[in-house]
Amino acid sequence: MMRIVALAACIVGLMACKNVVDSADQPARIVDPTDASRAALQQALREALHTDVMVADDALTDTSVLIIERKIPQSITGSPAKGRNMDLPVQFRLLTNGTICVLEDQRDKSRHLLADTTCVAEGGTAD
Repeated sequence: MMRIVALAACIVGLMACKNVVDSADQPARIVDPTDASRAALQQALREALHTDVMVADDALTDTSVLIIERKIPQSITGSPAKGRNMDLPVQFRLLTNGTICVLEDQRDKSRHLLADTTCVAEGGTAD
């Protein structure tokens, strides 16, 4: 019985750790983007959104916020479909603790590590 209680406590503790935000995290921007860092950003977005998205080569180089809007549905003739599009844009924030770059999905606070990416705290400069 004690083992079950201890196991349950460990599981709850691990689940809580998933959503803990490091207090050292700061909004960041990418410096010196490369093909590898762009691929890492694309991969993180693909994981978060479960689809491929198109982003500019300079995404997250001037600001820590990235907003992804849904593509406007089109009619058979190629014109925008009539009616309202009620889908909200998805917002991401780039964070750093000084050593790693993490893309945080603002919908659920899930975090995606950006490998091969150099970033600095927003407002800071690269060394």
